[in-house]
Amino acid sequence: MPVPPQPTDAGVLVIVPTYNERDNIEMIVERLFAASPEVHVLIVDDGSPDGTGKIAEAMSADDPRVDVLHRHGKAGLGAAYIAGFTWGLERGFGVLVEMDADGSHAPEQLPQLVAALDHADLVLGSRWIDGGRVVNWPKSRELLSRGGNIYTRLALGIDLHDATGGYRAYRRVVLDTIDYRAVASEGYCFQVDLVWRAVRAGFRVVEVPITFAERERGDSKMSRSIVREALWRVTEWGVKHRTQQVRDLVRGRS
Repeated sequence: MPVPPQPTDAGVLVIVPTYNERDNIEMIVERLFAASPEVHVLIVDDGSPDGTGKIAEAMSADDPRVDVLHRHGKAGLGAAYIAGFTWGLERGFGVLVEMDADGSHAPEQLPQLVAALDHADLVLGSRWIDGGRVVNWPKSRELLSRGGNIYTRLALGIDLHDATGGYRAYRRVVLDTIDYRAVASEGYCFQVDLVWRAVRAGFRVVEVPITFAERERGDSKMSRSIVREALWRVTEWGVKHRTQQVRDLVRGRS
């Protein structure tokens, strides 16, 4: 069973996956420490050919609050976060945060995510609740994200408006409980999978509004295959969930 929320004084680790982010990583970490100087940063670099890993190493050498985890080749966002979670849990961090390296997640909003853990186990930065918004997005992408989240909410029966977002803060007890290492999905689907596991495990999940800004430097990692995977997997989970609900209802009446 989930434990009651505890004070967030065991250390906050911000996990920042990178692949070809040399134009962004220094600026993001500088902004992060300006907003939250007490946090620790783990840069998980997937062998970026543009030298992001070397820049990260230089940053680590200059600041003990920065560590670097090098991985061989581009293995995907989900695998990067799994590696980062494991690294942080092994070192005793009490709060683990997901944050993009491209500037789409404002480091200045991290304090409000962490503060919300005073009454939650998992906090989602939400674009689609009151106070949340997106900047410089084409209408087509906004409709895709809104529609995907509405579909996820209806299919899985969860009262969350932005289950696909990637700016979030976990209490370590959540990750210790939900078997995050077994999550094989990527992108949108990886995020849905984690929050779906947390909800089913009985943890309290809340949303706080954020402003999501489209990256200004570098190339987006979004692809049609990521969207297709999310649609297929959410549908599969939804069918299983609704089927089990019907079975439980029938058993209750018999």
